[in-house]
Amino acid sequence: MLRQGDLIGGRYTVVSKVGSGGMSDVYKAKDNKLNRYVAIKVLKPEFSEDEAFVSKFRVEAQSAAGLAHPNIVNVYDVGDEDGIHYIVMELVEGITLKTYIEKKGRLSQKEAISVAIQVAKGIESAHNNHIIHRDIKPQNIIISKEGKVKVTDFGIARAASTNTINSNVMGSVHYISPEQARGGFVDSKSDIYSLGVTLYEMITGHVPFDADTAVSVAIKHIQDEIIPPSEYVPGLPISVEKIILKCTQKSPDRRYKNVTELIADLKHSLINPNEDFVKIIPGVLNDKTLVLSDEDLERIKRGILPEEDEYPQEEYNEGYEESYDENQEEYDDNYEDDYDEDEELYAKEDNEKELNPKLDKAITIGGIIVALVIVGIVIYIILSFAGVLKSTATKDKPSTNISTQEESDKVEMVNIVGKDYEDAKDELNKLGLGIKKIAEEESDVYPEGYVVFQSVSKGEKIKKNTTIEVKVSTGSNKTTVPKVVGMEQNAAFTEIVKAGLNYTTSQEYSDSVPEGCIISCAPGEGETVEKESNVNLVISKGEAPKTTTVPSVVGMNQAEAQSTLSNSLLNLGSVTQEYSDTVAKDLVISQDQTAGATVNQWTNVNIVISLGPEVKTTTVPSLAGMTQAQAEVAITAAGLTVGTVTEVPSDSITEGYVIDQSIASNTTVEEGTTVNFTVSAGQEDSGDDNE
Repeated sequence: MLRQGDLIGGRYTVVSKVGSGGMSDVYKAKDNKLNRYVAIKVLKPEFSEDEAFVSKFRVEAQSAAGLAHPNIVNVYDVGDEDGIHYIVMELVEGITLKTYIEKKGRLSQKEAISVAIQVAKGIESAHNNHIIHRDIKPQNIIISKEGKVKVTDFGIARAASTNTINSNVMGSVHYISPEQARGGFVDSKSDIYSLGVTLYEMITGHVPFDADTAVSVAIKHIQDEIIPPSEYVPGLPISVEKIILKCTQKSPDRRYKNVTELIADLKHSLINPNEDFVKIIPGVLNDKTLVLSDEDLERIKRGILPEEDEYPQEEYNEGYEESYDENQEEYDDNYEDDYDEDEELYAKEDNEKELNPKLDKAITIGGIIVALVIVGIVIYIILSFAGVLKSTATKDKPSTNISTQEESDKVEMVNIVGKDYEDAKDELNKLGLGIKKIAEEESDVYPEGYVVFQSVSKGEKIKKNTTIEVKVSTGSNKTTVPKVVGMEQNAAFTEIVKAGLNYTTSQEYSDSVPEGCIISCAPGEGETVEKESNVNLVISKGEAPKTTTVPSVVGMNQAEAQSTLSNSLLNLGSVTQEYSDTVAKDLVISQDQTAGATVNQWTNVNIVISLGPEVKTTTVPSLAGMTQAQAEVAITAAGLTVGTVTEVPSDSITEGYVIDQSIASNTTVEEGTTVNFTVSAGQEDSGDDNE
């Protein structure tokens, strides 16, 4: 087990543990390289030495890593270190769809369809990459704080293959398809079935099939017809119901051909929910991912319910073994539409007989019962006929009990308003009366499920077997803003959603409320508001930064500037240098923070230090071959100063031309340097002319 502060893969620092499954633990961690938070799924120690589990764990990463879609939780990295096998994933802060359903009871038709569209888009992306999720359920669907829906946990996903058979049934039993329950071929249509069950739960608030054991639920998926959701949600649009029923057909061939078609119908339903456009071919608990044993599968194939729960659901884990049956025929996805209905009917009857070997015995017993009933009816008719003859002989005798009999057939109506529907039903049944729920309506007076109206008033005399029409409360549309001030923001979000409310957020500094906790909310705590209202939560950013005034350090040396800034609770930032004709060397020329400005304490102040005036250089030109005048021009043009010009006799250099210069040519010197040179005075006189 990892602890807070542990470093994984040389870059991920564990922050906290956020969840646990049957096969792995999930941690929130900080990616120090990219400076972001991530989720790390770590294989539990008991499975780390099991090569099969490690292999499945790696397959999960390899399968999911190739998927990139806004409605799929991204996989960033995978690795192992010191026997710890881990996957690094996108951290999605929010709640699971399962928790959201539990908090709301059930979702509105519009909200459920919107969620289903996002889930379907994620699944569509996986299917396009030949990946089947195989474990679609509300627990594996996350709703982020921003309302984004993402599919996660590809723990049993694998690359789709038309010739691969898995004999172990995987997935949460309340959501698995019939073919998964039978251990048969699983393709993309199994995900469509599971999404249909998930949509059913969003709409009704419960799963379509439930029982005491996993095996019993699996058998219901195979054998029982699904109860239309409209029986639980009166007034449900026909398109929504037919989408659910098409997704959850027992035969994969009768479901949507692919998720793309399903998305099209979902979008159509969102716009025109009451339009009958969906074409169908004629014909709960926080579950853990589980593995059904071979014995369980045999029970399913025989259609025999177990007498007791030998496999409590909480004891299942996410681990599984996968095998391949070479004798299984390859599934033909391009099935024939023009099948013979009679042949299919006979085949179906044969399959039903194979599923339940006790069927023959049941039919025999049923036949005996039917025969006994028929005999009883015949005897009753004969006796009734005899009674008629007898009454004919005495029909002239007057009856004196007619009025009394009519009175005895009537009962006095009781008050059932304000009583639980089931209790009211029992009370009326005891009086020989029936009950029919004709509508549901909101009530601020009576709780959900209680009678708010009865068609017959209390005390009225009515005949037995009369059906009393009632209206039942759906509960109040009001709710109370929960106490969230001072709570950590994620805990507050959960409480707000639990109360049936939505939330928006803003942030402020606070000296008294820790960072990330709630400062206040509007409407305030304890106020009564309508459900689905928005509550604005003000989240603390922690203490507000303290400020200071920026001093001027221009004209100071670096040491003085640093001391002055430190005394003002500021930091000396970067120091750069440049030439200045006006500021002496080693003194501050400028600063980036304006003197007198108010800034946060310990802000960096960057300064520029003077190098003094910039020294300019030039190259001494060659004066050879120049006249005196030319030499003076060349020296001046190079930015130099003409110095002393000396004349000396020369037998080799023409008079007036440069013989030598004080600084050699091509020497680099400062501008303004003085250059002296010597010119020829011509040939020296020999003295013979005076003789």
